Amino acid sequence: MRALRRGDDRGQVTIEFLGMTPLIILTLVLLWQCALLGYTFTLAGNAADEAVRAGTAADPGARQGACQAAGLDKLPGAWEGGAQVECATGGGYVTAEVRLEVPVLFPGSIGFPFTVEGHAGAVEEATD
Repeated sequence: MRALRRGDDRGQVTIEFLGMTPLIILTLVLLWQCALLGYTFTLAGNAADEAVRAGTAADPGARQGACQAAGLDKLPGAWEGGAQVECATGGGYVTAEVRLEVPVLFPGSIGFPFTVEGHAGAVEEATD
């Protein structure tokens, strides 16, 4: 049998790795959450662009419905549930504002208590 020597550090790497594991997992979770936040910003901007594009092409009477439908159309199901699309016309412009909830870790689960906003605007097309 091998005699234990003072200062023997066998297994030290394993102990240090086990001690760092929670920090590594926390870092990965925070990076994933940042990726979800960025993706939500991208979705909100794209939905606002789609909404305003549909709003400028639609007749003035059907503009609001077309704008809202187009804003929700391209959103994945996990983001579509809490989405709010508002369209407005004034001064020769059509604007759209989309608000999306940022999911916590898993899309489709609970969301943070704040929303991400996407804005878009375009010149109103003539309907002559």
